[in-house]
Formats: sequence, structure tokens, C-alpha cells
Amino acid sequence: MPSNSQSYDVTIIGAGLAGIALALSLDPRLKVGIFCKSAQPGGASSWAQGGMATVVTADDSFAEHANDTILAGGGLCNLSTVNEIIAGGPKALTWLESLKIPFTRGESGKLDLAREGGHRKNRIVHASDATGAAILDTIIPQLKQRDNITVCSNSIAIDLIVRDNRVCGFYMLERDTGKVHAISTGCVALATGGAGKVYRYTTNPQDSTGDGIAMAWRAGCSVVNMEFVQFHPTALYHSLARAVLISEAVRGAGALLVDKHGNRFLPSYHPDAELAPRDIVARAIDAHMKKTGADCVYLDFSPLDKSTIQKRFPSITQSCLKLGLDITSELIPVVPSAHYLCGGIESSPNGQTSIDNLYALGETAYTGLHGANRLASNSLLECIVVALAAADQINSRNLGLVPDLPAWDSSRVGPAHEEVMVTHNWNEIRSLMWNYVGIVRSDERLKRAQRRLEIIAEEVGSHYRHFVLSPDFIELRNLLLCAKLIVRSAASRKESRGLHFNQDWPAQLPTPSPTILKPTTTSTDDIVEVILHAT
Repeated sequence: MPSNSQSYDVTIIGAGLAGIALALSLDPRLKVGIFCKSAQPGGASSWAQGGMATVVTADDSFAEHANDTILAGGGLCNLSTVNEIIAGGPKALTWLESLKIPFTRGESGKLDLAREGGHRKNRIVHASDATGAAILDTIIPQLKQRDNITVCSNSIAIDLIVRDNRVCGFYMLERDTGKVHAISTGCVALATGGAGKVYRYTTNPQDSTGDGIAMAWRAGCSVVNMEFVQFHPTALYHSLARAVLISEAVRGAGALLVDKHGNRFLPSYHPDAELAPRDIVARAIDAHMKKTGADCVYLDFSPLDKSTIQKRFPSITQSCLKLGLDITSELIPVVPSAHYLCGGIESSPNGQTSIDNLYALGETAYTGLHGANRLASNSLLECIVVALAAADQINSRNLGLVPDLPAWDSSRVGPAHEEVMVTHNWNEIRSLMWNYVGIVRSDERLKRAQRRLEIIAEEVGSHYRHFVLSPDFIELRNLLLCAKLIVRSAASRKESRGLHFNQDWPAQLPTPSPTILKPTTTSTDDIVEVILHAT
């Protein structure tokens, strides 16, 4: 890491679409640092297939889009946030088009609008079936051309530094050298994505370990609705496949879900069948698999002609062909898989958290848009709208640096003798979350998960106090905290709503309310642990 890059006007932790959109929208006079855990920017955004939901045509309206969002959200959406973000869709689309994103268009040159589950109108702006990759492939080169922006790769944030309820920096581990730097900044934006790796099966990248949520919690931010984990209904079920998603846009285009005999089953679970919201489809698949003893169900593309499949879903076609599966002629095995966290750091529609100059963007944040279940393709919309709003606010502020940050103190810790604790606990957390806190939950399963996570927390806490930090341990520490927050939130909800289904509480309460968890200074998960290695 260059010696002259220890302080910035604005720092962005995470280099997916939300973080990059913010960086590109900031005043070019600001010195901006983007900290990326991997070698290259991209994150989970590059895997997004569907597109961005927004009102484009005269036969659609903000009110209709809002109604679809609220219906999918199970009554827990923040109405003001829903209206504000949906109304920001056209501006977000104009911004993306100004960057020359290659959206799919019809012969007339107009945007091709797809439809996905939960939407009553065709309003998904997309770039074939690889929208996230198309956007990032276009904007990452533009990011690297900005003289005021530095991308710090292989840089893993550890914890935020907060003084008088104002963020002034954070500690960062350099993956290549193992050195820890204190980064001084006038503003921090957390855009680290979700926490999909808390589950054994997920569509998320390897580094989706809830880092931003965990750091914000330890710094004093509240989290909201962490129990609402969206399981995508159709991840490819294959021994050689790793997090291969089959977009629900294929069902919007006419593909059907069937059992091993080729029989449809979704109509018996919901009148909208394949076009029902994700939580309903995922639970129906889970129930049908348990009922029949099957390991998976199947997507049947036969209602679509081959030319439509090849034109509309080239990436999915190629991903399956690499595994010996031809979606134009055979059934494709799929299972539900952890996909998107609807909860997160409590924040406003412009990204501001309860800590001054600390912002949360994208899947890391809870704005109130998604409620108990995210409507398909609203995530890219939220990403861009909130990033643009955050940039407007940051650009209007007078940001001040705090140069005299305490150095990270490793004098009281030594090298770890072995890494088996990290590997074992990582695997155990993901297994118990899948088995006890998955698509269908119960009070007893949640209690078991809580008990085991407390034992793991003691081991992780001891390791943190005695050994030098490693990248894997930093992720384990964050993954564990996110798992505990998900379980605590799920255990506190005495009903079934949206993505949270507890078989001991199958009914909905008459008046919905969000689950808000606030950190204290008495838990080993919280603020006091952050300062252990700082002097």
C-alpha cells in the first residue's frame, strides 16, 4: 500500500456496484479510497443476472411498482423509503445510460423490459442475463481512470474508529504483508455486501461474510430485520457447480418448475405459481422436496423456443453447458440457496447511519425498502439510488480528517500455532445455520443454534485476544457475529412473515413491526472489544 494513501477525504469499504457508483458520483476534488478484499473490484454485483427494476413505460407507474414492493415485503416495508427509492429509479437509469451500459434493446431501439416474480408489469431493465457483469465491466475501467480515486486491493477492514459518535477512520489488514494500517478519513461508506457465506449453500461470492454489518454493530450502529434471509429458489444443483444461480427471469419468460417426473407442483402452493414472490417459491420447493424425499427439483425450459433461450439467457446456457447440461433439451436440477440479506445496518435512503459521516450502501444496509422479503431486481435499484443520494450529501459536507489515530498494537499477541480452529468453526457455523436457521425454522432449532454459537464465540474471542489476526480469522469473527444477529432476530419474532417462517408460530401478527437490535457496551460482541488491540 503506498505510503501516501493513509488518509482520504472519503473511504469506501467494498468494491461492488454500490461502492463504485458512490465513488464515481463524488466530487472529483475529493480524495477517495476504495478498499477491496479481493484482487479486483466487483463483489456479488458482478454475479447479478436479472437487472434493475424501474418504471419506464406509460402503462406502468411508481404507485404500481410500490404496491408490488410492499406486497412482496410482507407489510414491513417503510412506505416513505419505498416511495423515495422507486421515484429515484428514472434518475438512476439515466445515470447508468450516461455511462454507456449496454442494456438489451428491442428492434425498435427501446429498452427490452423483462418481468420477474412478484412484478405485475414488465419493468426489469437488463443486459441479457448478465446485467451485473455488464454494468461492472463498463464502469470499472472508468473508475480506474479517475485521478482522485485509489483502489486498494487485497485490503481487509478490521474495525471502525469512532470518536464522539463520528467515524474518523478504520483499521485495515494488508493481505500480502500482514501489516495493519490505521486509515484516517473524513467519511466512511460501508458497501461490503451481504452475509451469504453464513450458510452452507449460497449464491454469494466467497467473501460475503457480513464484514460491514459486523463492523458497524461493534461501532455502535443498530441492525434491523436480520432474520429475513432470502433464499433464491433456483440455484443449480450439481456436484461441480459452485454458487451458480439460475435467474428467476427464466420463470418470468415461461420456464416451469417440475418434479423428477416432469409434473408441475407450484400451482398447488400458490395461485401465481412460478411467478410468486421468491420466499413463497423457495418454501414451496423446500416443502415439496421434503414431501417427496427428493434432493432437488427441476427447471423445464421446454415452453421457450431455443432461439429465445439462446438470445435471452446466453450466460446461463453457457454455465450449464460447461457442466454438461443443455437447458434447451433437458431438465435442469435446482435447489434453494441463501441469496440476499434483507436486513442490515439501520440507515436512511441516502445511506446515513446513526454515526456521523458513516454511510451504509447496498446489501449491507437496511433502508426499509425490502421489508420482510425483497422484490426481484429492487436491489440494483436501491444500490444506485442510495449511492447517488449519499454522494449528493457527502459532496455538500465539509469533511475533516483526524490524523492522529492510534496505531494497531500487536505487542500482546503472538502467531497462531494452527488454523484448524478457524476452519472448523467456519464450517460448523455454516452447517448449523443451514440446518437450524434455514428456510423453515422452529423455536427448538433456534435455541440449539444460539447455544452452539455462544460456545464458538468463546473460542473466537479467546483467539482474538491471544493471536495475530489473519484474513480468514477476520472473516470468521464477522461471520459469527452476523450469525448471532440473525438467530437473535429470528428468535424474537413470534410469527411467520415473509422470509421468516417458524413452524411454531405459523400465523402472522395483526400489526407488523421491524426487529431492531441495538448494541450495548456489556457484550463481548460489542464496542468494548474493538479497542483491545488499539493503544
